Amino acid sequence: MMRAFFIGLSESSRLRSLAERSSLGRKLSGRFVAGMTVEEAIAAAEAVNVRGMSVSVDNLGENVTNVEEARESAELYHRMLDQIAQRKLDANVSLKLTHMGLDVDQALASDITRDLVSHAREVENFVRVDMEGSPYTQRTLDFVRELHLEAPGYVGAVIQSYLYRSEQDVVSLCAEKIRIRLCKGAYKEPSEIAFAAKADVDANYVKLMKIMLASGVYHGIATHDEQMIEATKAFAREQGISPDSFEFQMLYGVRRDLQEQLVRDGWRMRIYIPFGTEWYPYFMRRLAERPANAIFILKNLLRP
Repeated sequence: MMRAFFIGLSESSRLRSLAERSSLGRKLSGRFVAGMTVEEAIAAAEAVNVRGMSVSVDNLGENVTNVEEARESAELYHRMLDQIAQRKLDANVSLKLTHMGLDVDQALASDITRDLVSHAREVENFVRVDMEGSPYTQRTLDFVRELHLEAPGYVGAVIQSYLYRSEQDVVSLCAEKIRIRLCKGAYKEPSEIAFAAKADVDANYVKLMKIMLASGVYHGIATHDEQMIEATKAFAREQGISPDSFEFQMLYGVRRDLQEQLVRDGWRMRIYIPFGTEWYPYFMRRLAERPANAIFILKNLLRP
């Protein structure tokens, strides 16, 4: 019920407008969002690297409505790729296709994203194409496959374990040697296409994780769920899979204690660092994924 509540809030344009303009809203988001500018995101990435962790930087935004917004969004990513290269950071970038103009013009989004992947290839980096709601799933995977054929190893996909289709998608992507970030999913989806019960989502997550780790492709296991983490570690040990052959991924500001413990134990860790003014939908979806975060944030706000 709490998950549905926060997803509903994420879709409210009125609440979003109020939150993004309020000082309280910005304070609430501060735990999970690394500032509003490229410079602030890069500084956060440097700090995470010092802690022995890799980074994926994401300029928050989606569903742009015109060509100018799409090109401005892409320009920020070009700047980030240059800054990462110049500062020799252990970092890559993540983006959403609707932020690159997919709803405006599919050809435009294709050209913009292709340019970014080409740039990443030039500087020996990597672009993760994030997954959005189910209406975009097939088009997103088609984009990734097309770009992977042109630049193998420089672009990757995201798979959500709550979708019924995800097992076949994982099998296909692994066969094509496309890197995957596995997450549970944070959009409201109908029961016709997605598991509704948490236990079913978790069981599918473990099944997909095992397929991915056994594939020999370098993948990301994105979760804060300690049961999923323990299942991943146990499978890797049972199968003799090296800790260097995959990575755990977590969100900026969430379970830093667990992040650091995994690194101390010899596992690879990448932190997903979002930045930008359009933080409200992202913030609410993070609460939907883990409602306990709401209690955590309130406790921190009450501290002097």
